[in-house]
Amino acid sequence: MNTYEITGGQPVIGEITCLGAKNFVSKAMVAACLGNSVTVLTNVPRIGDVEITAELLQAIGAEVTWQDETTLRIDPTTINHQRVTMADSRQNRIPILLIPGLLHRFQSAEVPRLGGCNIGKRNVDFHLNAMRLFGADVEERRDGFKAKTRKRLQAAHYELPYPSVGATETCLFLSVLAEGTTVLRNVALEPEINELVAMLTSMGAKIFHRGWRELVVEGVEELQGCHYHAIGDRIEAASWACLAAATNGELTVTGVSPTTFGNFLPHFTKVGGGFEVIGPRTIKFFRAKPLVPTMLETDVYPGFSTDWQQPFTVMLTQASGISGVHDTVYESRFGYTKVLNGLGANIQLSDQCVGQRCRFADHGYAHSALVHGKTALTAQDDPLEVPDLRAGLAYVIAAALAEGTTKLTSIERIERGYGNLATRLAQTNMRIKRTQLVENTSEKGIVTRLFSRA
Repeated sequence: MNTYEITGGQPVIGEITCLGAKNFVSKAMVAACLGNSVTVLTNVPRIGDVEITAELLQAIGAEVTWQDETTLRIDPTTINHQRVTMADSRQNRIPILLIPGLLHRFQSAEVPRLGGCNIGKRNVDFHLNAMRLFGADVEERRDGFKAKTRKRLQAAHYELPYPSVGATETCLFLSVLAEGTTVLRNVALEPEINELVAMLTSMGAKIFHRGWRELVVEGVEELQGCHYHAIGDRIEAASWACLAAATNGELTVTGVSPTTFGNFLPHFTKVGGGFEVIGPRTIKFFRAKPLVPTMLETDVYPGFSTDWQQPFTVMLTQASGISGVHDTVYESRFGYTKVLNGLGANIQLSDQCVGQRCRFADHGYAHSALVHGKTALTAQDDPLEVPDLRAGLAYVIAAALAEGTTKLTSIERIERGYGNLATRLAQTNMRIKRTQLVENTSEKGIVTRLFSRA
Protein backbone atom coordinates (compact mmCIF):
# COMPACT_ATOMS: atom_id res chain seq x y z
CA MET A 1 0.00 0.00 0.00
CA ASN A 2 2.93 2.37 -0.66
CA THR A 3 2.67 5.18 -3.20
CA TYR A 4 4.78 7.87 -4.82
CA GLU A 5 3.48 11.41 -5.14
CA ILE A 6 5.40 13.26 -7.86
CA THR A 7 4.91 16.93 -8.68
CA GLY A 8 6.25 17.61 -12.15
CA GLY A 9 6.69 20.42 -14.60
CA GLN A 10 10.28 21.49 -13.95
CA PRO A 11 13.73 20.41 -15.20
CA VAL A 12 15.21 17.71 -12.97
CA ILE A 13 18.70 18.67 -11.80
CA GLY A 14 21.09 17.01 -9.39
CA GLU A 15 23.09 13.86 -8.72
CA ILE A 16 22.33 10.19 -8.24
CA THR A 17 24.47 7.12 -7.67
CA CYS A 18 23.55 3.97 -9.58
CA LEU A 19 23.04 0.76 -7.69
CA GLY A 20 24.84 -2.46 -8.47
CA ALA A 21 23.31 -4.09 -11.53
CA LYS A 22 20.15 -6.00 -10.62
CA ASN A 23 20.53 -8.23 -13.68
CA PHE A 24 23.98 -9.31 -12.51
CA VAL A 25 23.71 -9.45 -8.73
CA SER A 26 20.79 -11.88 -8.50
CA LYS A 27 22.57 -14.25 -10.92
CA ALA A 28 25.86 -13.85 -9.05
CA MET A 29 24.05 -14.97 -5.90
CA VAL A 30 23.01 -18.14 -7.70
CA ALA A 31 26.56 -18.63 -9.01
CA ALA A 32 27.84 -18.44 -5.43
CA CYS A 33 25.87 -21.62 -4.68
CA LEU A 34 28.03 -23.53 -7.17
CA GLY A 35 31.10 -23.02 -4.97
CA ASN A 36 32.41 -25.11 -2.09
CA SER A 37 33.23 -22.13 0.12
CA VAL A 38 32.01 -18.65 1.03
CA THR A 39 31.47 -15.95 -1.61
CA VAL A 40 31.37 -12.25 -0.73
CA LEU A 41 29.64 -9.86 -3.14
CA THR A 42 30.12 -6.09 -2.87
CA ASN A 43 28.15 -3.19 -4.38
CA VAL A 44 24.98 -5.22 -3.85
CA PRO A 45 21.74 -3.18 -3.97
CA ARG A 46 19.12 -3.47 -1.22
CA ILE A 47 16.24 -4.02 -3.62
CA GLY A 48 13.30 -6.38 -3.81
CA ASP A 49 14.82 -8.81 -6.31
CA VAL A 50 17.93 -9.26 -4.18
CA GLU A 51 15.89 -9.87 -1.04
CA ILE A 52 13.69 -12.43 -2.82
CA THR A 53 16.73 -14.20 -4.23
CA ALA A 54 18.32 -14.26 -0.76
CA GLU A 55 15.17 -15.89 0.62
CA LEU A 56 15.26 -18.48 -2.17
CA LEU A 57 18.85 -19.38 -1.33
CA GLN A 58 18.00 -19.58 2.35
CA ALA A 59 15.08 -21.87 1.50
CA ILE A 60 17.53 -24.47 0.17
CA GLY A 61 19.79 -24.05 3.20
CA ALA A 62 22.39 -21.49 2.14
CA GLU A 63 23.46 -18.90 4.71
CA VAL A 64 22.96 -15.38 3.32
CA THR A 65 23.93 -12.44 5.52
CA TRP A 66 24.48 -8.73 5.03
CA GLN A 67 27.89 -7.65 6.31
CA ASP A 68 27.07 -4.00 5.69
CA GLU A 69 24.63 -2.04 3.53
CA THR A 70 26.18 -3.20 0.24
CA THR A 71 28.13 -6.38 1.10
CA LEU A 72 26.52 -9.80 0.97
CA ARG A 73 28.08 -13.00 2.30
CA ILE A 74 26.83 -16.32 0.89
CA ASP A 75 27.85 -19.65 2.41
CA PRO A 76 26.75 -22.54 0.15
CA THR A 77 28.24 -25.28 2.34
CA THR A 78 25.04 -25.46 4.39
CA ILE A 79 22.75 -26.14 1.40
CA ASN A 80 20.71 -29.22 2.30
CA HIS A 81 17.48 -29.07 0.27
CA GLN A 82 16.90 -29.78 -3.40
CA ARG A 83 13.34 -28.47 -3.34
CA VAL A 84 12.35 -24.79 -3.39
CA THR A 85 9.04 -24.39 -1.59
CA MET A 86 8.92 -20.63 -0.96
CA ALA A 87 5.60 -19.07 -1.91
CA ASP A 88 7.29 -15.75 -2.73
CA SER A 89 9.57 -17.39 -5.28
CA ARG A 90 6.93 -16.69 -7.94
CA GLN A 91 7.84 -12.99 -7.73
CA ASN A 92 10.94 -13.39 -9.89
CA ARG A 93 12.54 -15.77 -12.40
CA ILE A 94 15.47 -17.00 -10.34
CA PRO A 95 14.07 -20.50 -9.49
CA ILE A 96 14.78 -21.91 -12.97
CA LEU A 97 18.44 -20.86 -12.54
CA LEU A 98 18.71 -22.82 -9.30
CA ILE A 99 18.11 -26.15 -11.05
CA PRO A 100 21.65 -26.61 -12.44
CA GLY A 101 23.31 -26.11 -9.06
CA LEU A 102 20.88 -28.45 -7.32
CA LEU A 103 21.47 -31.09 -10.00
CA HIS A 104 25.22 -30.79 -9.53
CA ARG A 105 24.82 -31.15 -5.79
CA PHE A 106 21.92 -33.58 -5.32
CA GLN A 107 21.18 -34.97 -8.81
CA SER A 108 17.63 -33.75 -8.18
CA ALA A 109 15.79 -30.42 -8.13
CA GLU A 110 12.25 -29.10 -7.72
CA VAL A 111 11.34 -25.46 -8.23
CA PRO A 112 8.03 -23.58 -8.59
CA ARG A 113 6.75 -21.86 -11.68
CA LEU A 114 8.25 -18.49 -12.45
CA GLY A 115 6.99 -14.99 -11.78
CA GLY A 116 8.38 -11.61 -12.78
CA CYS A 117 7.01 -8.79 -14.89
CA ASN A 118 4.15 -9.44 -17.30
CA ILE A 119 5.80 -8.14 -20.47
CA GLY A 120 5.11 -10.98 -22.88
CA LYS A 121 5.81 -14.67 -23.16
CA ARG A 122 8.98 -15.68 -21.35
CA ASN A 123 9.08 -19.36 -22.12
CA VAL A 124 11.63 -21.61 -20.46
CA ASP A 125 11.87 -24.06 -23.36
CA PHE A 126 15.49 -23.10 -24.03
CA HIS A 127 16.37 -23.75 -20.38
CA LEU A 128 14.63 -27.13 -20.30
CA ASN A 129 16.09 -28.24 -23.63
CA ALA A 130 19.58 -27.40 -22.37
CA MET A 131 19.07 -29.41 -19.18
CA ARG A 132 17.98 -32.42 -21.20
CA LEU A 133 21.01 -32.12 -23.48
CA PHE A 134 23.26 -32.18 -20.41
CA GLY A 135 21.65 -35.44 -19.30
CA ALA A 136 18.83 -34.40 -16.96
CA ASP A 137 15.29 -35.71 -17.04
CA VAL A 138 13.02 -32.70 -16.71
CA GLU A 139 9.31 -32.80 -15.97
CA GLU A 140 7.16 -29.69 -16.35
CA ARG A 141 4.34 -29.78 -13.83
CA ARG A 142 1.36 -27.59 -13.18
CA ASP A 143 3.03 -26.10 -10.09
CA GLY A 144 6.62 -26.05 -11.30
CA PHE A 145 9.52 -28.09 -12.61
CA LYS A 146 11.20 -31.27 -11.44
CA ALA A 147 14.58 -32.43 -12.73
CA LYS A 148 16.84 -35.35 -11.92
CA THR A 149 19.89 -37.13 -13.22
CA ARG A 150 21.40 -40.53 -12.43
CA LYS A 151 25.00 -39.36 -12.71
CA ARG A 152 27.14 -36.28 -13.14
CA LEU A 153 25.85 -33.96 -15.87
CA GLN A 154 27.58 -34.47 -19.22
CA ALA A 155 28.93 -31.74 -21.49
CA ALA A 156 26.87 -30.85 -24.54
CA HIS A 157 26.88 -28.80 -27.73
CA TYR A 158 23.94 -26.40 -27.80
CA GLU A 159 23.01 -23.59 -30.17
CA LEU A 160 20.39 -21.36 -28.61
CA PRO A 161 17.49 -20.57 -30.98
CA TYR A 162 17.67 -16.98 -29.69
CA PRO A 163 20.44 -15.30 -27.66
CA SER A 164 18.41 -15.33 -24.44
CA VAL A 165 20.16 -13.94 -21.37
CA GLY A 166 18.43 -16.31 -18.96
CA ALA A 167 19.06 -19.39 -21.11
CA THR A 168 22.72 -18.42 -21.50
CA GLU A 169 23.00 -18.22 -17.72
CA THR A 170 21.38 -21.65 -17.31
CA CYS A 171 23.82 -23.12 -19.84
CA LEU A 172 26.79 -21.62 -17.99
CA PHE A 173 25.61 -23.03 -14.66
CA LEU A 174 25.08 -26.45 -16.26
CA SER A 175 28.41 -26.57 -18.10
CA VAL A 176 30.97 -25.31 -15.56
CA LEU A 177 30.67 -28.48 -13.44
CA ALA A 178 29.64 -30.91 -16.18
CA GLU A 179 31.97 -33.68 -17.31
CA GLY A 180 33.68 -32.84 -20.60
CA THR A 181 33.85 -29.82 -22.90
CA THR A 182 30.72 -27.86 -23.73
CA VAL A 183 30.26 -25.63 -26.78
CA LEU A 184 27.55 -22.97 -26.55
CA ARG A 185 26.55 -21.02 -29.65
CA ASN A 186 24.35 -17.97 -30.19
CA VAL A 187 24.77 -16.94 -26.55
CA ALA A 188 23.85 -13.56 -25.08
CA LEU A 189 26.69 -11.03 -24.80
CA GLU A 190 25.22 -8.51 -22.35
CA PRO A 191 27.75 -6.92 -19.96
CA GLU A 192 26.06 -8.79 -17.11
CA ILE A 193 26.81 -12.10 -18.90
CA ASN A 194 30.46 -11.14 -19.33
CA GLU A 195 30.63 -10.27 -15.64
CA LEU A 196 29.08 -13.63 -14.75
CA VAL A 197 31.70 -15.38 -16.90
CA ALA A 198 34.43 -13.41 -15.13
CA MET A 199 33.02 -14.30 -11.71
CA LEU A 200 32.74 -18.00 -12.56
CA THR A 201 36.30 -17.92 -13.89
CA SER A 202 37.48 -16.40 -10.61
CA MET A 203 35.78 -19.34 -8.88
CA GLY A 204 37.83 -21.78 -10.96
CA ALA A 205 35.68 -22.31 -14.06
CA LYS A 206 37.32 -22.66 -17.49
CA ILE A 207 35.29 -20.58 -19.93
CA PHE A 208 36.62 -19.38 -23.28
CA HIS A 209 35.19 -16.98 -25.84
CA ARG A 210 35.52 -18.37 -29.37
CA GLY A 211 34.10 -16.47 -32.29
CA TRP A 212 30.92 -14.39 -32.27
CA ARG A 213 28.39 -15.48 -29.63
CA GLU A 214 30.26 -18.71 -28.88
CA LEU A 215 31.58 -20.02 -25.58
CA VAL A 216 33.64 -23.13 -24.90
CA VAL A 217 33.44 -24.45 -21.34
CA GLU A 218 35.74 -27.12 -19.97
CA GLY A 219 33.99 -28.69 -17.00
CA VAL A 220 35.83 -28.84 -13.67
CA GLU A 221 35.39 -31.01 -10.59
CA GLU A 222 34.62 -28.15 -8.21
CA LEU A 223 34.44 -24.39 -7.83
CA GLN A 224 35.56 -22.21 -4.92
CA GLY A 225 33.98 -19.13 -3.42
CA CYS A 226 35.28 -15.70 -4.38
CA HIS A 227 35.12 -11.98 -3.65
CA TYR A 228 33.44 -10.03 -6.45
CA HIS A 229 32.38 -6.41 -6.96
CA ALA A 230 29.14 -5.94 -8.92
CA ILE A 231 29.13 -3.65 -11.92
CA GLY A 232 26.88 -0.59 -11.93
CA ASP A 233 23.39 -0.82 -13.38
CA ARG A 234 23.51 0.41 -17.00
CA ILE A 235 19.72 0.01 -17.36
CA GLU A 236 19.13 2.35 -14.44
CA ALA A 237 21.72 4.85 -15.67
CA ALA A 238 20.02 5.10 -19.06
CA SER A 239 16.72 5.76 -17.30
CA TRP A 240 18.24 8.77 -15.52
CA ALA A 241 19.67 9.97 -18.83
CA CYS A 242 16.15 9.95 -20.30
CA LEU A 243 14.79 11.76 -17.24
CA ALA A 244 17.38 14.51 -17.64
CA ALA A 245 16.84 15.00 -21.38
CA ALA A 246 13.04 14.68 -21.25
CA THR A 247 12.70 17.41 -18.60
CA ASN A 248 15.52 19.54 -20.05
CA GLY A 249 17.43 19.05 -16.83
CA GLU A 250 20.89 17.79 -15.92
CA LEU A 251 21.78 14.70 -13.90
CA THR A 252 25.23 13.57 -12.85
CA VAL A 253 25.16 9.78 -12.58
CA THR A 254 27.92 7.93 -10.73
CA GLY A 255 28.68 4.25 -10.27
CA VAL A 256 28.45 3.05 -13.88
CA SER A 257 30.93 2.78 -16.74
CA PRO A 258 30.11 4.30 -20.16
CA THR A 259 31.60 1.18 -21.79
CA THR A 260 28.53 -0.86 -20.76
CA PHE A 261 25.96 1.18 -22.69
CA GLY A 262 26.21 -0.45 -26.11
CA ASN A 263 23.98 1.43 -28.55
CA PHE A 264 22.20 3.60 -26.01
CA LEU A 265 24.53 6.60 -26.15
CA PRO A 266 24.49 6.92 -29.98
CA HIS A 267 20.67 6.84 -30.02
CA PHE A 268 20.53 9.24 -27.07
CA THR A 269 22.73 11.84 -28.78
CA LYS A 270 20.98 11.34 -32.12
CA VAL A 271 17.67 12.61 -30.71
CA GLY A 272 19.25 15.55 -28.87
CA GLY A 273 20.54 14.16 -25.60
CA GLY A 274 24.01 15.07 -24.45
CA PHE A 275 26.51 13.51 -22.09
CA GLU A 276 29.91 14.25 -20.65
CA VAL A 277 32.16 11.61 -19.13
CA ILE A 278 33.68 13.35 -16.10
CA GLY A 279 35.27 10.31 -14.50
CA PRO A 280 35.77 6.57 -15.08
CA ARG A 281 32.38 5.86 -13.45
CA THR A 282 30.69 9.26 -13.62
CA ILE A 283 28.60 10.65 -16.49
CA LYS A 284 26.65 13.90 -16.76
CA PHE A 285 23.46 13.68 -18.85
CA PHE A 286 21.50 16.63 -20.25
CA ARG A 287 19.60 17.90 -23.30
CA ALA A 288 22.13 19.20 -25.81
CA LYS A 289 19.58 20.52 -28.35
CA PRO A 290 15.83 20.42 -29.01
CA LEU A 291 14.72 16.80 -29.17
CA VAL A 292 14.05 15.37 -32.63
CA PRO A 293 12.20 12.19 -33.67
CA THR A 294 13.90 8.93 -34.56
CA MET A 295 13.31 5.34 -35.63
CA LEU A 296 14.37 2.94 -32.89
CA GLU A 297 14.55 -0.85 -32.73
CA THR A 298 15.35 -2.89 -29.63
CA ASP A 299 17.64 -5.88 -29.87
CA VAL A 300 19.93 -8.07 -27.82
CA TYR A 301 23.25 -6.54 -26.75
CA PRO A 302 25.06 -4.68 -28.19
CA GLY A 303 21.78 -3.47 -29.64
CA PHE A 304 19.37 -1.12 -27.91
CA SER A 305 18.07 -2.89 -24.79
CA THR A 306 14.36 -3.60 -24.46
CA ASP A 307 14.66 -2.32 -20.87
CA TRP A 308 15.68 1.11 -22.19
CA GLN A 309 12.66 1.30 -24.47
CA GLN A 310 10.12 2.59 -21.92
CA PRO A 311 11.99 5.64 -20.57
CA PHE A 312 13.23 6.44 -24.08
CA THR A 313 9.65 6.39 -25.40
CA VAL A 314 8.60 8.85 -22.71
CA MET A 315 11.47 11.12 -23.75
CA LEU A 316 10.31 10.90 -27.39
CA THR A 317 6.95 12.41 -26.43
CA GLN A 318 8.96 15.64 -26.10
CA ALA A 319 10.50 15.40 -29.58
CA SER A 320 8.93 17.43 -32.37
CA GLY A 321 7.74 14.95 -34.99
CA ILE A 322 6.82 11.28 -35.32
CA SER A 323 9.11 8.61 -33.89
CA GLY A 324 8.87 4.87 -34.45
CA VAL A 325 9.78 2.34 -31.74
CA HIS A 326 9.96 -1.36 -32.63
CA ASP A 327 10.47 -3.92 -29.83
CA THR A 328 11.87 -7.16 -31.25
CA VAL A 329 12.64 -8.75 -27.86
CA TYR A 330 9.21 -8.90 -26.16
CA GLU A 331 5.88 -8.82 -27.93
CA SER A 332 3.78 -7.13 -25.22
CA ARG A 333 5.86 -4.31 -23.85
CA PHE A 334 3.81 -1.28 -24.87
CA GLY A 335 0.84 -1.68 -22.54
CA TYR A 336 2.10 1.23 -20.44
CA THR A 337 1.54 3.68 -23.33
CA LYS A 338 -2.21 3.75 -22.62
CA VAL A 339 -1.44 5.52 -19.35
CA LEU A 340 0.94 7.92 -21.11
CA ASN A 341 -1.85 8.81 -23.55
CA GLY A 342 -4.09 9.49 -20.57
CA LEU A 343 -1.53 12.04 -19.40
CA GLY A 344 -1.54 13.76 -22.80
CA ALA A 345 0.86 11.78 -24.96
CA ASN A 346 -0.11 10.71 -28.48
CA ILE A 347 1.17 7.17 -29.02
CA GLN A 348 -0.31 4.71 -31.50
CA LEU A 349 0.41 0.99 -31.34
CA SER A 350 0.74 -1.30 -34.34
CA ASP A 351 1.17 -5.01 -34.98
CA GLN A 352 3.35 -4.15 -37.97
CA CYS A 353 7.14 -4.07 -37.75
CA VAL A 354 8.39 -0.49 -37.74
CA GLY A 355 11.80 -1.31 -39.20
CA GLN A 356 13.17 -4.72 -40.07
CA ARG A 357 10.80 -7.65 -40.10
CA CYS A 358 11.11 -9.49 -36.77
CA ARG A 359 9.97 -12.79 -35.25
CA PHE A 360 6.68 -11.21 -34.08
CA ALA A 361 5.58 -10.24 -37.60
CA ASP A 362 2.13 -11.45 -38.68
CA HIS A 363 1.26 -12.73 -35.19
CA GLY A 364 -1.00 -9.84 -34.23
CA TYR A 365 1.20 -8.51 -31.43
CA ALA A 366 1.19 -4.74 -30.89
CA HIS A 367 4.98 -4.60 -30.73
CA SER A 368 5.55 -1.27 -32.47
CA ALA A 369 4.68 2.27 -31.43
CA LEU A 370 4.37 5.58 -33.27
CA VAL A 371 5.08 8.48 -30.93
CA HIS A 372 3.65 11.82 -32.08
CA GLY A 373 5.39 14.74 -30.43
CA LYS A 374 5.82 17.21 -28.96
CA THR A 375 3.00 16.85 -26.42
CA ALA A 376 2.45 18.47 -23.04
CA LEU A 377 1.68 16.07 -20.20
CA THR A 378 -0.74 16.82 -17.37
CA ALA A 379 -1.26 14.91 -14.13
CA GLN A 380 -4.49 12.96 -13.62
CA ASP A 381 -6.63 12.92 -10.50
CA ASP A 382 -6.78 9.13 -10.38
CA PRO A 383 -3.73 7.20 -9.13
CA LEU A 384 -1.73 5.25 -11.71
CA GLU A 385 -1.04 1.60 -10.92
CA VAL A 386 2.49 0.51 -11.82
CA PRO A 387 2.22 -2.64 -14.01
CA ASP A 388 5.87 -3.73 -14.00
CA LEU A 389 9.39 -2.60 -13.17
CA ARG A 390 10.46 -0.74 -16.33
CA ALA A 391 7.01 0.66 -17.14
CA GLY A 392 6.96 1.96 -13.57
CA LEU A 393 10.13 3.97 -14.16
CA ALA A 394 8.55 5.30 -17.37
CA TYR A 395 5.63 6.51 -15.25
CA VAL A 396 8.10 8.26 -12.92
CA ILE A 397 9.61 10.16 -15.85
CA ALA A 398 6.17 11.00 -17.24
CA ALA A 399 5.11 12.27 -13.81
CA ALA A 400 8.21 14.47 -13.68
CA LEU A 401 7.17 15.96 -17.03
CA ALA A 402 3.50 16.39 -16.19
CA GLU A 403 2.10 19.59 -14.74
CA GLY A 404 0.50 18.85 -11.39
CA THR A 405 0.88 15.98 -8.94
CA THR A 406 0.75 12.34 -10.02
CA LYS A 407 0.23 9.48 -7.60
CA LEU A 408 1.70 6.05 -8.41
CA THR A 409 0.52 2.90 -6.66
CA SER A 410 1.99 -0.63 -6.54
CA ILE A 411 5.40 0.99 -6.33
CA GLU A 412 6.95 -2.20 -4.95
CA ARG A 413 7.18 -3.20 -8.62
CA ILE A 414 9.51 -0.26 -9.17
CA GLU A 415 11.42 -0.75 -5.96
CA ARG A 416 12.26 -4.39 -6.68
CA GLY A 417 14.73 -2.96 -9.20
CA TYR A 418 15.34 0.66 -8.23
CA GLY A 419 14.92 0.80 -4.47
CA ASN A 420 13.22 3.69 -2.67
CA LEU A 421 13.27 6.51 -5.24
CA ALA A 422 12.22 9.16 -2.76
CA THR A 423 15.45 8.50 -0.87
CA ARG A 424 17.64 7.84 -3.86
CA LEU A 425 16.60 11.04 -5.65
CA ALA A 426 17.18 13.16 -2.55
CA GLN A 427 20.23 14.84 -4.16
CA THR A 428 18.07 16.14 -6.99
CA ASN A 429 15.34 18.79 -7.06
CA MET A 430 12.72 16.24 -8.10
CA ARG A 431 9.58 16.67 -6.02
CA ILE A 432 8.81 13.09 -5.01
CA LYS A 433 7.30 11.79 -1.78
CA ARG A 434 6.84 8.22 -0.68
CA THR A 435 3.53 7.74 1.10
CA GLN A 436 2.89 4.63 3.15
CA LEU A 437 -0.56 3.41 4.09
CA VAL A 438 -0.40 1.95 7.59
CA GLU A 439 -3.05 0.39 9.79
CA ASN A 440 -3.87 1.47 13.31
CA THR A 441 -6.21 -0.44 15.61
CA SER A 442 -8.16 1.74 18.02
CA GLU A 443 -9.22 0.75 21.54
CA LYS A 444 -12.55 -0.46 20.17
CA GLY A 445 -10.81 -2.77 17.73
CA ILE A 446 -11.69 -0.63 14.72
CA VAL A 447 -8.93 -0.62 12.09
CA THR A 448 -8.21 2.82 10.62
CA ARG A 449 -5.79 3.59 7.82
CA LEU A 450 -3.34 6.43 8.13
CA PHE A 451 -0.89 7.97 5.64
CA SER A 452 2.71 8.51 6.61
CA ARG A 453 5.29 10.14 4.37
CA ALA A 454 8.96 9.37 3.89
